[in-house]
Formats: sequence, C-alpha cells, structure tokens
Amino acid sequence: MLTFFRYNWQVRDEWFDWCKPISHDELVKQRTGGVRSILGTLFHIIDVEQAWINGLAGKEEYHYDKEEFTTLEDIVTFSQTCRRQILPYIESYHAGKDYKPCFGMFTHGEIMRHVIAHEIHHVGQLSIWSRELNREPITANLIRRGLYNTDKE
Repeated sequence: MLTFFRYNWQVRDEWFDWCKPISHDELVKQRTGGVRSILGTLFHIIDVEQAWINGLAGKEEYHYDKEEFTTLEDIVTFSQTCRRQILPYIESYHAGKDYKPCFGMFTHGEIMRHVIAHEIHHVGQLSIWSRELNREPITANLIRRGLYNTDKE
C-alpha cells in the first residue's frame, strides 16, 4: 500500500515541477472537466487524501478551504504538510486492517484503495489539460521510478 502512496506523491511532485513555468492565470483558468482548474485539482487531490486518511487514523475528518490556497507555492506547502501528517498512519498500515469497518459503511482497505485511485483519476485530467497547453504530461508509469528495491530479489 505504501508503494502506491509513494508513487502518487512522486507523480504529484513531478506535476508541481511541471506547473512551475506555467503562468498563474493558466493554473487557475476555468477548464472543462475535473475540478475545473489545475490548481483546484491539485488542491482537491491533497484535501481528499488528508481527510480520508486522518479519518482512518481516528482524527477529525476536516476539509480545508480552497480559497486559502491561491498559489502553486501554497499548494506545494499544503501537500508537504499533509503528507507529514498522514505518513505515520500509512506506514503503519497492514493487511490486517483491510476489513476493519469505518465510517459505518466502508472498510479501511476500501478507503485506502479509493484514495490511491482518486489521485490517479484526477492526474488523468491534468494530463488532458497539459495536452491542451501543448505540453507533455507527466508519465503515469509505475515502472522505472525506483519504488521497488531489486536488491531483495
């Protein structure tokens, strides 16, 4: 499970770098699909991730106000802060928690996998918008990212 979170974070960080040369106006421009803007989509990915994982960890599920995060730098800092907060729960996650009930109708395993898939889904929208800007999107490949230690084989 941790590998897929690390994958999402690595891809997200690459999208942050991809955004750096893009003007602020383009990053907040209202678009068709997704959460309507590049920055809005990145904020949404992070906010949903932290809310679900904090909820699983027994903390209050809280959604941040998007209006407080108006620049790419704000979003990057938000991502780094949230990642530090949720990492202990993700690192301690094990298969024994997969069927543990939560939120009345779900299991921990369902939520963990939903959070992973949610980010991948929205990154697809970013890829479409990158093509509209005549820019190459960030690769979605899991391989060649150094996420698996081949020394163990």
